[in-house]
Amino acid sequence: MDPILRDFPSTFDTERLTIRCPQPGDGAEINAAVRESLNELRPWMPWAQTAPTLAESETHLRKAHTSFLRREDLQLLLFLKGTHTLVGSSGLHHIDWSVPRFEIGYWVRTAYAGQGYITEAVAGITDFAFQTLGAQRVAICCDAKNERSAAVARRLDFMLEGTLRADARNPLTGELRDTLVFAKIKPEEPKA
Repeated sequence: MDPILRDFPSTFDTERLTIRCPQPGDGAEINAAVRESLNELRPWMPWAQTAPTLAESETHLRKAHTSFLRREDLQLLLFLKGTHTLVGSSGLHHIDWSVPRFEIGYWVRTAYAGQGYITEAVAGITDFAFQTLGAQRVAICCDAKNERSAAVARRLDFMLEGTLRADARNPLTGELRDTLVFAKIKPEEPKA
């Protein structure tokens, strides 16, 4: 089946969050969150090396919206439930619909760090991937030195499958870095 024919919701809730695909007009909120969080994002995120303009943020989110509709990449924004307050961003990336398999990426706005929002979001997105999208595999990959990101995967019982040595470059220093690969596979159905 062509992925564009797959019907699934573009928004869902967890206990404290509304998780949804980007919409035109979200640029100002994401721009403010990225600018506020640049110091914490720079060591880990290649896209966060300079502060984006408002137009760049809006352009990115409009492209993300169309990628979501085409089912090519499923960026998700994390809002406090019942508000327009952006807590961070996540999503399902590196999609292979033939399996189906996904990789979850995430970052949190500095003002909301350490409050469990990312763990809650990743748990909800993982459930969405398995229950709604029919995932067979969901992975989380992070810099081996990014202890906070790895802690989310461990807290949610993702299995550490291995370390990809000298897999990428650190966006700040350009030095080679290792990548941790965590994953969950589809829970087995109970046999009758």
